[in-house]
Amino acid sequence: MKIALCFLISGEHNLKKEEIWKKWIEPNKDIINIYFHYKDHTKIGSKWINEFIIPQSYIAETSYYHVVPAYMSLMFFATVQDEENQWFCMLTESCVPIISPFKFRELFFYNHYKSILSWKKIWWNATVHNRANLRFLKPEFHLGHSPYFVLCKKDLESCFKYHSVNYKLYKLICDGGLANESVFAIMLKAQNVLDNVINSPTHLTDWVRMSSLTSPHVFKTGNNADLDFLKTEMNSKDNRHVMFLRKVHQNFPDSILNKYIYEDANPSYKRIILLEIVESLLFLKSILPYVFFSVGFIYFIYYLPVILEFIQKKIQAELVKEVKRDLVARFAERFAERLHDVSTL
Repeated sequence: MKIALCFLISGEHNLKKEEIWKKWIEPNKDIINIYFHYKDHTKIGSKWINEFIIPQSYIAETSYYHVVPAYMSLMFFATVQDEENQWFCMLTESCVPIISPFKFRELFFYNHYKSILSWKKIWWNATVHNRANLRFLKPEFHLGHSPYFVLCKKDLESCFKYHSVNYKLYKLICDGGLANESVFAIMLKAQNVLDNVINSPTHLTDWVRMSSLTSPHVFKTGNNADLDFLKTEMNSKDNRHVMFLRKVHQNFPDSILNKYIYEDANPSYKRIILLEIVESLLFLKSILPYVFFSVGFIYFIYYLPVILEFIQKKIQAELVKEVKRDLVARFAERFAERLHDVSTL
């Protein structure tokens, strides 16, 4: 099982904290795949990012209001590129990890079968605002969610199914703008699986100190307000599934990020053992079908001579019966001919 880190990059086409990302990914590189969706390939200056860009044929036209096609195309490529991907984490260039690599691994192996999506009833008037064209939908589908989240493979496949079966309605929602904050909850709700997701944020975002009318606070200086926010929110039980922080400026002190990332660098022996047990059990579960098939095949090969001998005897017995039937038929035919000859004398 693996995790797909799905980045949407534009503008300068970089990661604000590339070195932080590279160091953080390294301990879990055995379970992490990386994918970048971009707008202009010529603007990508990082050799590292270039290693993980998706093919041009999967690039979708995007804007601030219309980005869902890029989400879908990026995640679809991730499913095609590696069937082992079970978690799909949506990210931007201004996202950074805010938990340790070990804790991230824990969250994945304990929750790999569930999506983590913070959703609720809309906080705007659907009849006034065109967002996601919700006014055309039933009230039960007036849903809003965080634009960045984690989808499990099963739920992502449900989204692909909805896109295929209900394309006109899907397109109507997307045409409304800012649909990336509604459409995924709507698609899951329509297939009765939304209540199965973990309703919790995965990305820590400060919407109180907004940087503009439509954008959250940008963590840039690492001042006391930033530190207080991180301390309060990272200790909140409501944020126990938080993995990433956004939006982060390139000048935000690495030392602050590293404090949160590596304060859990030496987990307890108990946590390590428990995680190893979970990973081992999941591995055994994944190979059981092949084990049963292999054992069955070995038994088949072992008993193949016996089976062939049995089949041969059956065939021979049937042939003998057929020969006997043929002889009886011939005898009856000859006997009938003799009787006919006698009767004509």
